Amino acid sequence: MSSALERLRELQAADLPVHGGRTLAYVYDSGLAEVDRVGREAVAAYAGSNGLDPTAFPSLLRMENDVVGFAADLLDAPPDAVGTVSSGGTESVLLAVQSARDSRPSVAHPNIVVPSTVHAAFHKAAHYFGVELRSIPVGADFRADPAAMAAATSDDTVLVVASAPSYAHGVVDPVSAIAAQAASRGVRCHVDACIGGWVLPYAARLDRDVPPWTFAVEGVTSISVDLHKYGYAPKGTSVLLHRSPELRRPQFFASAAWPGYTMLNSTMQSTKSGGPLAGAWAVLQTLGDDGYLRLARDVFAAVDRIVAGIAAPLRVVVPPDSTLVALATDDSCDPFTICDEMAARGWYVQPQMSYAGHPATVHLSVSAATLASVDEFLAALSESVAAAVAAGPVAVDPDVAAYIESLDPTTLTDADFEGLLAASGLVGASASGELELPGRMAEVNAMLDLASPAMREALLVAFLDRLSRPVRGAAGGPAPL
Repeated sequence: MSSALERLRELQAADLPVHGGRTLAYVYDSGLAEVDRVGREAVAAYAGSNGLDPTAFPSLLRMENDVVGFAADLLDAPPDAVGTVSSGGTESVLLAVQSARDSRPSVAHPNIVVPSTVHAAFHKAAHYFGVELRSIPVGADFRADPAAMAAATSDDTVLVVASAPSYAHGVVDPVSAIAAQAASRGVRCHVDACIGGWVLPYAARLDRDVPPWTFAVEGVTSISVDLHKYGYAPKGTSVLLHRSPELRRPQFFASAAWPGYTMLNSTMQSTKSGGPLAGAWAVLQTLGDDGYLRLARDVFAAVDRIVAGIAAPLRVVVPPDSTLVALATDDSCDPFTICDEMAARGWYVQPQMSYAGHPATVHLSVSAATLASVDEFLAALSESVAAAVAAGPVAVDPDVAAYIESLDPTTLTDADFEGLLAASGLVGASASGELELPGRMAEVNAMLDLASPAMREALLVAFLDRLSRPVRGAAGGPAPL
């Protein structure tokens, strides 16, 4: 038994660190060892519990109602508000779109109206549920344009969406205007606060300037907020809140049309481990309102110091409303090389591709744990920028660039994609023949940045397919024939 755990630790050594505040994407670190311990132990204690039937595990029902109640209080929800715990932000978004669609079964061709900065999970929901997605360009400040969204709203619109904040730039959309216009048309308005919902209410209490976005805004009908982001809970838990039970009801699924038990689900999942819910509940109980206020004070102190420390050739794309910061650079260097140089110094920051005429950027998701090492971060960033300037902007051969821009992903075969993956440097073979990932990504990202969105999607799908191949005979299983 112990050998398996030892092997896990060996495998995990190659992963990004989830503690220490040096990974500014994917993970959110409170910096509090006790919070991490409580969350892990609660997950383990409930790993075998099943949330499929709330009457079989009433403790899970109680914990879910507690977690939803905390969220409802935090987000100014009315007394009749209800909510559901899901596996993460994407599932909460899927449920918001699905319930909006199913609330109007007479609409043959439903659509949702979203700003172009909305999270890609809404594109996924539209794809899954056969809903047209109307993506509306944002203003120069990267915030949604309420007038343009209103103009795109039709009799077949089932949902209008705003972000609090948008992921790419960290700014809150004008929710009041968007929600009022949606309400005037009798259309639901969802606020995607997956990444900001557990920290923006505390920002307001710390007297930071936060545009209104909660249920206090008339016309907001649902809000998604993740616990595994700035709730600092274990992965993965999110809450989808609806203003009333009537609005939530289409979210539920039931089927008695088979000989087994009558299926009744509140989320996309049927069987779902009680572990993540227990972990979130335990962290909420441990931190409480005062704990979250302290963590919000820390994370915003870190954000302010980072923003103040940014110097040319870097610039902050837009002053952030929340904890997300986007950095652009001038022509002396490129963001992809900066990201590589930061990784070489033990910091993980996320590259974002160019989009709609705006340049590629470096993206930071700042955590409370980052505060203790902001000076180290800024020093590493300064060194990384200097190294990127010395190296010069990463260049793509003009012939290669022209070739990439000419490709039509719909005409490419699997063999073509294999060749492109190898040529781009996304995958290679080691001396033993095993798949080998690139150590640095700047040249790869520069080529991807040249590709059309459709081509980039197709190439990365091929990349994921190439990565996801089974290891036969692993873990003591039967040897392959």
